[in-house]
Amino acid sequence: MSTTTINEAEVQKSLQKGRNKRLVASIIRHAILAFLAFIWLVPIIWLVLTSFSTTKGVNYSHFFPEQYTLWNYTSMLFESDTVAQLPQWMLNTTIIAIFNCVISTSFVLMVAYAFSCCRFKGRTMLQNLSVTVNLFPGVLAMIAVYFVLRFMNLTNSYAGLIMVYAGSSGLGYLICKGFFDTVPAALREAAKIDGASEARTFFQIVIPLSKPILVYTIINSFMAPWTDFVMAKMILNSGVSTDWTVAIGLSNMLGRNLVNNYFSRFCAGGVMVAIPISVLFVIMQKFYVEGVTSGADKG
Repeated sequence: MSTTTINEAEVQKSLQKGRNKRLVASIIRHAILAFLAFIWLVPIIWLVLTSFSTTKGVNYSHFFPEQYTLWNYTSMLFESDTVAQLPQWMLNTTIIAIFNCVISTSFVLMVAYAFSCCRFKGRTMLQNLSVTVNLFPGVLAMIAVYFVLRFMNLTNSYAGLIMVYAGSSGLGYLICKGFFDTVPAALREAAKIDGASEARTFFQIVIPLSKPILVYTIINSFMAPWTDFVMAKMILNSGVSTDWTVAIGLSNMLGRNLVNNYFSRFCAGGVMVAIPISVLFVIMQKFYVEGVTSGADKG
C-alpha cells in the first residue's frame, strides 16, 4: 500500500471522527435546549389545561383535569360578578395601553431622532446621563412617584397611570437610535437642500424607512401597561374593582378567600389576556425581529 493511500485513509478517518464529534455535540446541545423548553412550557400547559377543568380551585392531585368544560371561559366573558369582571378590566387596560402606545411611541421616536440625526451642544452628556438613569430600576422611584401623583390629585386615575408609563419612555430610545443610525445621511441632507425642515425630514424621510423599528416600538409601548402589575396596583388603589386593569383584577382572584372558587377562572382569564398580545406578536413578528436586529447593529 502506497504512502498516499495511507495518508488519504488517515484524512478520511480524521474527518469522520470530527463529524462524529460535531454530531454528538449537536445532539447534546439540542437535548439540553429541548429539556429547558419542556421546563418552560410545563407551567403554561398546566395553566391552559386547568382553564378547562371542572374543579374551581387548585387541583394538586392531577396534572390533567378529570373532566373538561368551557364554563370557565363563558363565565369570565359573560357572567361577571363582584370578583371577576374580565371584560371591564380588558377595556380599562386597552384604553390605557392605546394612550400609552401613542404617547410613548412619539417620545421614543423623537428622542431617538434627535440623538441620531441632530448635532447640538450637550448631546453626548445627555446620552451618557440617560444610560446611567436606565441602570436604576424604575421601582426605586415608586414612593416618590406616588407622592407626586397624590399631590397632583392624580392617584386612582388613568391619566396618572398613563403619565407614569409614558413619562420616562423616551429613555428607551437606544435601539431606535441604532436603527436611525443606519438611515443614509445623504437622504436627510438632500431633503434639507430642497428646503425641508427637521420635522418634514423626520415624518417624510426617516419614518417611512423605519417601519421595523416603528412596529417594535409600538408593540413594546402597548405591552408595558398590558402586563404591568406593580405601578398599576400602586396608583389604582381605591379598591373599586371596575377601575382595575387586567393584572390587578386577575391577581385579586388569587386572594386567600377566593382562590378555591376562582382559580380555574383565573387560568381562563390568563389565557384570554395572552391571546391579543400573542396574535399581535405573530402578525408583527417579522417587523419586530428586524427592528431588534437592525437597531442593535449600531446601538
